[in-house]
Amino acid sequence: MKNELDNKLMLDAYEKIHTHGEARQGRHYLEGIEAYTDHDGYTVFLEGHGVKLTLQFHNSYHLDYDNERQYDQFIRALKNISKGYETPGLERG
Repeated sequence: MKNELDNKLMLDAYEKIHTHGEARQGRHYLEGIEAYTDHDGYTVFLEGHGVKLTLQFHNSYHLDYDNERQYDQFIRALKNISKGYETPGLERG
């Protein structure tokens, strides 16, 4: 199950979840996706729909999921978040 991910999409979704999501104990939640970082902020974690994505410092990543349906739901959720929320400082005019 090898997938090529768009790192820009992943980081954009993370920022929007962090900005617009509900904060609970150092993690943020938005539309079924949980987003958080490690203690130094260099590793980003996105989890939801049975998928765990670990995005590391040099844009390498690791995906953990059981089936393609989970992966498809996860990517669709990230795309919806990326398109559906404003980027801080870049509000539409």
